[in-house]
Amino acid sequence: MSMDKENNDNLLEASEGKNHRKRCEEPGLHTGDGKSSSRRKFTFSIWYFVIAFILIIILNNLFFSSRLNEAISIDYSLFKEYVEDGRIVQVAFDGDQYIGYGMTKADAAEKLREIAASRQIPSSIDTSAIIAYQTYRIDDDSFVPLLDSKDVEYYATEPAEPSVFSYLVSMLLPILIFFIFYAWMSKRLTGGAQGVMSFNQNKSKLVAESDTGVRFADVAGEDEAKAELEEVVDFLRNPCKYSDMGAHIPKGVLLVGPPGTGKTLLAKAVAGEAGVPFFRMSGADFVEMFVGVGAARVRDLFKQAKEKSPCIIFIDEIDAIGRKRSSASVGGNDEREQTLNQLLVEMDGFDSRTGVIILGATNRAEVLDPALLRPGRFDRQVLVDKPDLAGREAILRIHTKEMKLSPDVDLRKIAQGAAGLAGADLANIANEAALQAVRLGHDAITQEDFEEAIEKSIAGLQRKSRVLDEKERTRVAYHETGHALTAFLTPGSSPVSKISIIPRGLGALGYTLQYPTEDRYLLSEEELLGSVDVMLGGRAAEEAIFGNISTGASNDISRASDTVRQMITEYGMSERYRNMTLPRTQSGIEGVSGGRDYSEATQEYIDSETERIISERYSKVLESLQRNRKALEMIAKTLLEKEVLEGSEFEALAKQFAVK
Repeated sequence: MSMDKENNDNLLEASEGKNHRKRCEEPGLHTGDGKSSSRRKFTFSIWYFVIAFILIIILNNLFFSSRLNEAISIDYSLFKEYVEDGRIVQVAFDGDQYIGYGMTKADAAEKLREIAASRQIPSSIDTSAIIAYQTYRIDDDSFVPLLDSKDVEYYATEPAEPSVFSYLVSMLLPILIFFIFYAWMSKRLTGGAQGVMSFNQNKSKLVAESDTGVRFADVAGEDEAKAELEEVVDFLRNPCKYSDMGAHIPKGVLLVGPPGTGKTLLAKAVAGEAGVPFFRMSGADFVEMFVGVGAARVRDLFKQAKEKSPCIIFIDEIDAIGRKRSSASVGGNDEREQTLNQLLVEMDGFDSRTGVIILGATNRAEVLDPALLRPGRFDRQVLVDKPDLAGREAILRIHTKEMKLSPDVDLRKIAQGAAGLAGADLANIANEAALQAVRLGHDAITQEDFEEAIEKSIAGLQRKSRVLDEKERTRVAYHETGHALTAFLTPGSSPVSKISIIPRGLGALGYTLQYPTEDRYLLSEEELLGSVDVMLGGRAAEEAIFGNISTGASNDISRASDTVRQMITEYGMSERYRNMTLPRTQSGIEGVSGGRDYSEATQEYIDSETERIISERYSKVLESLQRNRKALEMIAKTLLEKEVLEGSEFEALAKQFAVK
């Protein structure tokens, strides 16, 4: 029995391989030109109704129009006068109307005299010479005797049979009006994307391969991510090369990285390089108020993708539907989980040889369900991280290649000043620099424009309208000088680039910028404590000069406390719990924070140790600034005069007066 089953499996695999090779050999099937052998489906349009309605009107005018001239409506009294004068020779009683027929040609008068003389009313009259008058029927007992006295022929007519046009209009016109109203309401309610009742259809935007407008050359700073995705592009172009080798391309590729690093841009570049259709959809588009809609949209999306293969499905912000499933969820029916289950089923039953690649993007990979990340679904995770120094410089070159730059612009120095920023931030900085140059009337974008754009991105917009009194302004100057001087006196600290006491943003009354000379990925314990010293330098300077402290250091002491607490709980840098982490548990319910995996006594130790380290570092910084009081006063005095000190000016003063 097992031998037969094995033979059947082998035959099935051989058949599938033969069929697949046949598919690869067929022209126009699963090739990189983005074409498909499937016929184009017929799509219904409301314009078909409009065209049919116009054709019906034309046919009615050609074949069903009346051969009688249109009757002229006149008053009843005038109608009787025409009968008395002999202008009307026939009267038809047609429902609630009288229709009178008279002659209108040149010989009408003669003919009327002949008729009057002979008193013989012809049974048929040339319709081309007849003009008709109509009036509403009035209950007048003298009208019929008048007709008899004038020998006017009168008769009753049967109601006219409705024409084919009348039938069609009576049936089709209401339907046409309904469909026009339906289409208009659908467009108003859904923004022109879907019909009113098409909740189960996906809202993906199909972008043609020539419309993405993005290639790998347009993406910089992510060389490793591009190298990973080049294999996906090569598979879409040459699928048979991999299938002949027996290799299976990953069904799904998950792009993971912080916001603004270019995940969506990379997905567009993949579609642009491969030359295939590109389905773009957000994870939130699957979620709807009706139960089961998300799952139906997933099925519809994959159905359309198979018809358009080879193609790319890109689901942005996939964490909206891909969160971890939990039994602790509130409610008995979770629409998001149903949508996720359907996505898992579709991806699991998807044949990678069909030429459909699924790309997902998220900046919260830790919240995704493990079933979504297992091999066979999202097989490969590509990290799209913030760029390094060389990457930032390359990104700036792309965003400034169409800009008019001054010869003094140093993009490498700008990249150094933008440490820690993502590609979207760099694009915004380049644009802000161009706007700044236009605002100031420059002929080209200068280095100062870029520096102002960086400060605006980091610290916020200048608020020169916020005028400080002299006492507050002096305190801010000593506060910022304390940060800068502490950084100068701390070994391994990043050099100071600028000190300013011009208010920026929502609450910054002044700021000190430090630009690292190189990218750092690891920090030692001494370097972390040095960064804490720099944060505490502002408050220590206030106490050293004024003998008291202010609220200006609230953000500084918050960041310093967080850094020390991370050293104790995450980095294992405490005396008691050396080389140990003290994590907090994750809650199964969204929005509810978890508890801790350690005792109350340990929490007390964390609090006391944090307080001890902060106090020790603050005392050390205060002592250092008191020892360099002259340098502190000279730098602060210069800052009060100029409001802004460049890094070179500060360094010259610090070297002249500071004592390490």
